[in-house]
Amino acid sequence: MPYTVKSSDKYPGIYWLVSETGEEHLATKNSYPGHRVYGEQLVKVKGVEYRIWNPYRSKLAAAILKGLSRSPIRGGEKVLYLGAATGTTASHVGDIVGKSGRVYCVEFSHRVMRELINVCNVRKNLIPILADARKPNFYKAVVPKVDGIYCDVAQPDQARILADNADVFLKPGGWILIAIKARSIDVKRPSEEIIEEQINDMKERGVKVVEVVPLEPYDKDHAMVYATKP
Repeated sequence: MPYTVKSSDKYPGIYWLVSETGEEHLATKNSYPGHRVYGEQLVKVKGVEYRIWNPYRSKLAAAILKGLSRSPIRGGEKVLYLGAATGTTASHVGDIVGKSGRVYCVEFSHRVMRELINVCNVRKNLIPILADARKPNFYKAVVPKVDGIYCDVAQPDQARILADNADVFLKPGGWILIAIKARSIDVKRPSEEIIEEQINDMKERGVKVVEVVPLEPYDKDHAMVYATKP
């Protein structure tokens, strides 16, 4: 099926593929053509290969489709990714920053890391780091100052983990995207209350919150927070 491609200055490196019937799919240009990460569809338009970006598999894609006002990620940037798992979203971030950028992928699980390494072996701009995100000094020797931090860790102290890493690695004025998972923090209290609590914790650490985007129906009891650190 032939597609046309749309883009927006608010979302550099991110595209919408529009079918003949008007159906739209979020996508990134495949920095490593022919390579899939999680079984995603590859689509060629005018000789350029795009990867369909599934919002049910990626909280960043969900946030964009739910109205995130802009994406702070730019080509050529260095990004610290906390909780990279098997590389689904990290690989799309890698497409956005391009081969001149770098995504430093921190993951704690040995089992998951094996899958992530397979992805990084092909996608050379993704750097796998087996480490605990609670201990940023343990990987300080391999991660430089970064332009932004993407945080997706299922821990009750998500805000503290993010702030600790920002203190060590984030350049002044750098951007932050954190996916807050309310049910990883407390299964009983209202998710809105938990998310607000995490946001307040970040503010106390000098993080400036720009926007909060609930991720339903793609992810229940989740919100994406876009922030900066002056």
